[in-house]
Amino acid sequence: MLRLLLVLAVVGLTWIGSVNSHQEAGQWSCESESETRIEVDFRPGIITLDGHADDWKDVDGFEFSLLPALDPDVEHEYKAGRMTVKALHDGKDVFFMLEVDGEYAYTQGNNNKCPSVALMFQIGEKATYHNMGGCKESTDSCTNTSCRGHEVDIMHFSIGNAIPGRLYGGNPIDNRVGNGGDRFGHLVDLYSWNPHCRYLDGLGPSGNDTSAQNNWKGSWWHSSLALHSGFLQEDSPYASNGQKGTYYFEFSRPLRTMDRLQQDAQFTIGEASKISVAFWYPEDGNPWHGSEHYSISCSWVPIDISKGNSLLSKEATTSSYAAATAFSFLLSAISLCVSAFVMYRVFRTRGVQFVQMDNL
Repeated sequence: MLRLLLVLAVVGLTWIGSVNSHQEAGQWSCESESETRIEVDFRPGIITLDGHADDWKDVDGFEFSLLPALDPDVEHEYKAGRMTVKALHDGKDVFFMLEVDGEYAYTQGNNNKCPSVALMFQIGEKATYHNMGGCKESTDSCTNTSCRGHEVDIMHFSIGNAIPGRLYGGNPIDNRVGNGGDRFGHLVDLYSWNPHCRYLDGLGPSGNDTSAQNNWKGSWWHSSLALHSGFLQEDSPYASNGQKGTYYFEFSRPLRTMDRLQQDAQFTIGEASKISVAFWYPEDGNPWHGSEHYSISCSWVPIDISKGNSLLSKEATTSSYAAATAFSFLLSAISLCVSAFVMYRVFRTRGVQFVQMDNL
């Protein structure tokens, strides 16, 4: 129990530190002109959750400029390139792939000197992108009653202790405790009402609820890493810092979870949800701080969970046509063979001399 309390204390201090740095320079202004909607197609059985992008090559991606979250000015855009967001579902789980260029940067055990990403989803109808839910209450007064309707769901992955290609997130040890933590790779499941009221699932100002779970799983990779049977922690830093390439962050989560605390977004096939994506990077080798992140937009980006009817109909029509053609060809071949056999038997019978029974 003492060890558990120490782990939760460390997690709490980590998030308090990032909250304290969340200070805007002036009045918030957003002039988003993006009309992009992320399409989440139904594509079952094609994704292996390992951080590699090979199995995503035929999935359409949506590109976004990365602007500072607190000051979305194009002059301060992330210089290494845009972020590509890909998504699909298999009827049970939803999958995300984030691709962003950047020189390889990794410092074992120091999350703030490694790239980091987060996904944020609207839960409550009043939840805004700005101020992570937008509840006006302070740290001392925010509760699930005073901030009702401002809930957002957050997945945050800091890779300082995560081995590339390995799976992190929800695990039996942390889920047994009943919160959204991940003591192995810091792929954590959180909820928020505003930047000052942000907690691991299952934890909060009203006490802890042990029914919560970390429903996310994910992995990361960089294109400069050499492919082999699998990295171990003693291989860190896994590649030479400064190599140009692309980061890949891959995640999955059930479309629906067993959350009963209003801390998880719930996705419904055929309906839309709202998402935002954040990216931290140690510029010039300097550690990043909590508010020093880029975002794909200064407002929510809609995501459409497709039923997949058109795709499935096209595939089904193509498959049916191919099957019917093959069957027709087989049936024709069999008919031809039967006809040839019958003709052979007929002509062979004509050549046999008839002998009466009396002459035998």
